[in-house]
Amino acid sequence: QVQLVESGGGLVQAGGSLRLSCAASGRGFSSYAMGWFRQAPGQEEREFVAAISWGGGSTYYADSVKGRFTISRDNAKNTVFLQMNDLKPEDTAAYYCAADSSIVVYTNAGPYDYWGQGIQVTVSS
Repeated sequence: QVQLVESGGGLVQAGGSLRLSCAASGRGFSSYAMGWFRQAPGQEEREFVAAISWGGGSTYYADSVKGRFTISRDNAKNTVFLQMNDLKPEDTAAYYCAADSSIVVYTNAGPYDYWGQGIQVTVSS
């Protein structure tokens, strides 16, 4: 069992930056692929943002955030990060981190086993 807690969200102006953190507790964090997803008001499904393999050697990004967002992890601290630069109003959403126990890194929400409670990011124009 893995518990995930996000932090670092808030209100920022367009063009600004935020760094989200996701702290994990429980066993096996270093063996889990980790992902960030987001869900804007009115969206039915959570949208993939970024994912990282268990060792950090492979990263994946949605086209909409490529070049602006960076996912990273510190397995010694059981934490995954999402550095978000050049934020846009369309990035406004609740952001969720998720953990997946399989070797494959998925870019869709279905396979992820554990989810955080989510944290709000609001970008004003």
